[in-house]
Amino acid sequence: MSHSVRISIGIAILIVLSVLFLLGVVHTAAGASRPGSRTIAEGHRLAQAWCQSCHAIEPHMAGFFDEAPSFQAIADRHGTTALSLKVFWRTSHQSMPNLVISPEQAEALSAYILSLRGD
Repeated sequence: MSHSVRISIGIAILIVLSVLFLLGVVHTAAGASRPGSRTIAEGHRLAQAWCQSCHAIEPHMAGFFDEAPSFQAIADRHGTTALSLKVFWRTSHQSMPNLVISPEQAEALSAYILSLRGD
């Protein structure tokens, strides 16, 4: 096998490996931005247990509770993102009980709220 053929094969292998790596990164990033239905269901379960005494947690129930915004209204706010909700869960609030929740529970609650987005 000539030297130029070995170099061509080496370059082809590097290109294939690079493409596979990039596909893996893109797939991982896409999966991270879309939580699974199990995570959303867990968030719904947590919302029922912890939040429904003050918030309307089901879709299209805005106005049902006067004191606290509905989860639908929170989801539809312009600035609501997974990151903003993550920060919210870590901040104490005067009109809310101070919940101590795990990062997984915060992710599940956030996923549920974001699943209600009306766009």
